This record gives sequence, structure tokens and C-alpha cells, in this order.
Amino acid sequence: MDPQKALVIFSGGQDSTTCLGWAKNRYPQVEALSIDYGQKHRVELTQAAKIARRLGVAHHVLEAEFFGRMVKSALTHPGDVGGAHQDHPGLPASFVPNRNAFFLTLAHAWAQTAGAGVLVMGVSQTDYSGYPDCREEFITAMGRALNLGAEVDIVMEAPLLHLTKAQTFALAQKEGVLAEVLELSHTCYNGVETMNPWGRGCGDCPACGLRRKGWEEYTAAL
Repeated sequence: MDPQKALVIFSGGQDSTTCLGWAKNRYPQVEALSIDYGQKHRVELTQAAKIARRLGVAHHVLEAEFFGRMVKSALTHPGDVGGAHQDHPGLPASFVPNRNAFFLTLAHAWAQTAGAGVLVMGVSQTDYSGYPDCREEFITAMGRALNLGAEVDIVMEAPLLHLTKAQTFALAQKEGVLAEVLELSHTCYNGVETMNPWGRGCGDCPACGLRRKGWEEYTAAL
């Protein structure tokens, strides 16, 4: 594995776009990997391709729609994204069971094929949406297990892990990708592309709420 080559798990949202900029400023070789898991807001994949082209990064898309059919989530099936999950009452309806574990497994395998010694993901446990698979202990455990199972030592990087959404906007500015975040990235669970000061989205779903709040806090501190 090449320690100077990074693979970014890339949804095309605010967080992964920030991570893509972060990786480009630190590693000579960077590739982006998006996963089509049957998400209703598939416009994020279209935006991911646009961002990757603008930043000059090779972009790959894995077809895995079966995963979306298999799990229960308001992101893959009809339902209110603002409610509670039907199988996990303590979690939001937008929770996709095992999604990050699935993504990490696929990306870890792709990294081995691509010879990438670094795997970058945009998870955050600070301003997260209540997803247990965004926690540091989970990411650390998954990374250890995947490396153990493949007898490799791919480094797991999560630069946003302890950042708020406001701090993520600040990092995007620092890494030179704030324009891409605001103009192109897509985080809205409802797939709405209305332009707002904080970027694309409906302004009503939980993802838009977090993003709008982060933008307001970021701009207030300028």
C-alpha cells in the first residue's frame, strides 16, 4: 500500500467534499469512491461527479442498490426522514443500519486494489445526526478488524471526527473547497436542489437543519 495515496469515501455532501479537499492538500495521489446504495437522494452522486471533475480527482462509483433494498431506512424507502426509525426507536428514521460498516468494507477492499495506503471518511461524532456508526470507537474497531482480516495496515483518517458543522465550514475554507461545498455539494435527505446561503437543500430535513445551523455559527464568528 502506498502511504502517499489516499482514497476518499465520497458521497458528494458537505463533509466528504471537505475531506476531499483536505486529502488533496496532504497526499500526492487522491481518488474518490462513491457508493450507490439505492438512496432516495441520489442527486448526491451527480454532484459528487461534478465536484470530483472540478477538483481533478479520479472518481469511481460502486453499484450496490441491493443494500438499500435490504435495510430499513427513510433514506431508502418511503417515510418521514424527521421521525424515529421503525426498528430502532432511539435513532432517527434516516439511520441506515450497517451503512458505514458496509461503506468501510467496500472502500477498504477498493483501497487494496488501488494500492492506497490511506482511507479518508467524513464521519463526525460531534454534530452527528444520532448515528452510532459515526463514533470514534466504531471507526477504530472497524479499521482494526479490516486491516487484521486482510493483513494490511491501511491508515484510517477521519479529519472531521471531533469538529462541529461550523468548524467543518471553517476547514473547507482553509482547505480551499468552500466554494465547492456551497455551490455543488448535496446533503439534503429530500434531494431538493434549492440554493440557499449555506448550500443546496430543502431547509427542513435534519441534514439541512444541521448544515444551516453550522453555517450561521460559522458566519457569525467571522
